Amino acid sequence: MRWRDRRGSQNVEDRRGSGFARKAGGGGIGVIVLALVAMYFGVDPSIILNQGGSMLGGSGTDAVQYQPTAEEEELAGFVAVVLADTEDAWNKLFERMGRRYQEPKLVLFSGSVRSACGLGEAAMGPFYCPGDQKAYIDLSFYRDLKTRHQAPGDFAQAYVIAHEIGHHVQNLLGISDKVQQVRKQLNRAESNALSVKLELQADCLAGVWAHDADRTRQLLESGDVEEALNAASAIGDDRLQKQARGYVTPESFTHGTSAQRVFWFKTGLENGEINACNTFESKRI
Repeated sequence: MRWRDRRGSQNVEDRRGSGFARKAGGGGIGVIVLALVAMYFGVDPSIILNQGGSMLGGSGTDAVQYQPTAEEEELAGFVAVVLADTEDAWNKLFERMGRRYQEPKLVLFSGSVRSACGLGEAAMGPFYCPGDQKAYIDLSFYRDLKTRHQAPGDFAQAYVIAHEIGHHVQNLLGISDKVQQVRKQLNRAESNALSVKLELQADCLAGVWAHDADRTRQLLESGDVEEALNAASAIGDDRLQKQARGYVTPESFTHGTSAQRVFWFKTGLENGEINACNTFESKRI
């Protein structure tokens, strides 16, 4: 991915080291709140609940001592460049629709972070909060993406950011609000199914960005698309559940299978149009 010597976004908030320390033996209400936040974002709350013994406890006022490495500083610069490129793409795409794109903030954090949606944990992975129109990422996620999920590469990392910005686009278009209102009236399985469609649409919107980045700014290099497709496949619900517990329960999926995530990213990449990303009315999910 040709990202060096390109403009970095001014919309990056660096909160690394300003989070809250974990305290052994904590949990209780804090863990429950985090689990609820996880459910809101379509994350399996058991990820949070199973780590209750190491989550925030007590007052949670001790600052985390953080000293970024040279590798993390390079990653921070990379994130700023990718965010800037999404701004270039979506400003133009929204202008075509006769609308104004409101650029989101992207928050770098370490360990845990406060958002308008509550406390976020690194264990939850990157997330977007519609309440403050900010995307959040702990850069340690990229280490997990490379080692735990076997999805290395800078464009795989860019795909992760573009997916969260896809949620911002959904928020601006009013899609997120509509989905959340409908989900309140559904049972858990039906609600999860709707969450899958929302997540797959964000994958498709990430593909729309990639299409624009390649066509107009020649950002992509040979092998980049394969990196993104590998990342999309690596974090499919079926693959993650199989790795975690040896079996899958489709009714609990919240983000989509590996095949679905790959299909919808490719759909956005090949078409380059928001209209191609209507996962809610598509016959194929």
